[in-house]
Amino acid sequence: MAPTALITGGGTGIGAAVARRMAADGFSVCVAGRRPEPLEALAAEVGGRAVVADVADPAGPAAAVAGAVERFGRLDALVCCAGTGAGGTVAEQTLERWERVLATNLTGVFLTCRAALPHLVEARGAIVTVASLAGLRAAPASAAYGASKAGAIMLTQCIAVDHGPQGVRANCVCPGWIRTEMADRAMDELGGLRGTGRDGAYELATAPVPARRPGEPDEVAGLVAWLAGPQSTYVNGAVVTVDGGSAVVDAASLAFGP
Repeated sequence: MAPTALITGGGTGIGAAVARRMAADGFSVCVAGRRPEPLEALAAEVGGRAVVADVADPAGPAAAVAGAVERFGRLDALVCCAGTGAGGTVAEQTLERWERVLATNLTGVFLTCRAALPHLVEARGAIVTVASLAGLRAAPASAAYGASKAGAIMLTQCIAVDHGPQGVRANCVCPGWIRTEMADRAMDELGGLRGTGRDGAYELATAPVPARRPGEPDEVAGLVAWLAGPQSTYVNGAVVTVDGGSAVVDAASLAFGP
């Protein structure tokens, strides 16, 4: 029987790329998210199952896990890709927007992992959370998003420590700027402020990045699939950046560059 993977936020962006990659690697794939149309299209493409479930709703994570297990009879890998943002400093941020971001990016990860763990213990399976470089490095006006992603990183490491003895691995991927719908919206806003357009905004945002470009969803998906699969069975608790080298740059030294 083929191994089974559940991918939250699986209808678009990084989640959709992960679903395609894991299906190509031989996994039966269940994608979960809020919007039925992209989920159903992706599920049809990879021969998987779509489950409409919002991880920010306390009932959503359990429904997503149940949908995968009901369809395929087991769960070997969980990939938590669902995410949202709400810009603002601590002084500017509203409680409603703060709670919405944490409900999706942190509490939703907690609830999905909690629902999946009994099945993953049985399968000696793997969890991969998709956090962000913003969980490792502070960004302007990103208090809610950064805090939620930092929490997801530590939550993943806690799962690695607590459930590693039961055979479950948990690792975290931290992308930088990746061309997704969410990033495109941010670049459209930046482009409007700077008078560049979307592509010009990506150039501005990635000018200090050693790779000098944004990444593509497939470039994240390859790492996620490896961490979720059988080639990484002694990798547990890792936090891996996929950022073109952003995390290694000393911002204070950039004035000395060419």
